[in-house]
Amino acid sequence: MKKFRVIFMGTPEFSVPCLKALAEHTEIVGVVTQPDKPRGRGQKLQPSPVKALAEAEGFRIYQPEKVKAEEFAETLEALHPDLIVVVAFGQILSQRILDIPSYGCINVHASLLPKYRGAAPMQWSIINGESRTGVTTMFMDAGLDTGDMLLKQELEITEHMTLEELHDALKGMGANVLIETLEQLSEGTLKRIPQTDAESCYAPMIGKETGNIDWKEPARAVHNLVRGLDSWPGAYTFLDGGKYKIWRTKVLDGRTDAAPGTILQADKRGLIVAAGGDLLEVAELQAPGGKRMAARDYLLGHAISLPAGFTEK
Repeated sequence: MKKFRVIFMGTPEFSVPCLKALAEHTEIVGVVTQPDKPRGRGQKLQPSPVKALAEAEGFRIYQPEKVKAEEFAETLEALHPDLIVVVAFGQILSQRILDIPSYGCINVHASLLPKYRGAAPMQWSIINGESRTGVTTMFMDAGLDTGDMLLKQELEITEHMTLEELHDALKGMGANVLIETLEQLSEGTLKRIPQTDAESCYAPMIGKETGNIDWKEPARAVHNLVRGLDSWPGAYTFLDGGKYKIWRTKVLDGRTDAAPGTILQADKRGLIVAAGGDLLEVAELQAPGGKRMAARDYLLGHAISLPAGFTEK
């Protein structure tokens, strides 16, 4: 494979395997990542996972507040890259930057494009109950994940798979698909497949409010929301004014006429809630100020007196 001169742009843990793979197969001339951000109780500035790896490998690091700034485009031009590879970077590139590398800009996207363009494809694939997702590489253009597709690899989303589990599966897959893409680019066999808007859908950013459970939704929809937001930001509900995070659920057979959110059972046998006429077992929760724990263990020391019900606020 040709030893491409590559500028890598990425920020979170999802990007790290791709940078590691590129380090083995290409010449990394620069790594661009988001500025350090305050984290933890002390709110100390912490580097992104990509920066941490780049520092360990001795790569040249850039952390622009605004990647579209003209002076930063000049900095990138001076590196004379063959390729720019973008994996969950977090900023939109200008057309000037897209035009810099002689071979173009390649993005690794965590969905089967054109479905789930946007910032949170893994979350929405689970929340919307998809049975399959995967990774797509594409040549970038000025649109939001609208460039020509290159290679894809699929993955099954199982019934109880969480966001964290899907993330870990796709990040390794992304690195493999990226290297295969570069090999075909080097050999001149890479094919471009235009996207069609008719098949597309959008995956907007996730916020903490996304996790507010609507118990009028069917049990399956609540179950998908819970696992699609594990481990951030988490699905949540309220009981007697206290905010409870719901971490693990199971859809049960049967129906109920009880009002949505009604707690039907809360004892050593389990915690069962009415959701849109269905039955949902809450298997793991986190009480206000507490830790994640099995619902049955929580109920041993924190009895819920019935009648009671979960609410949206």
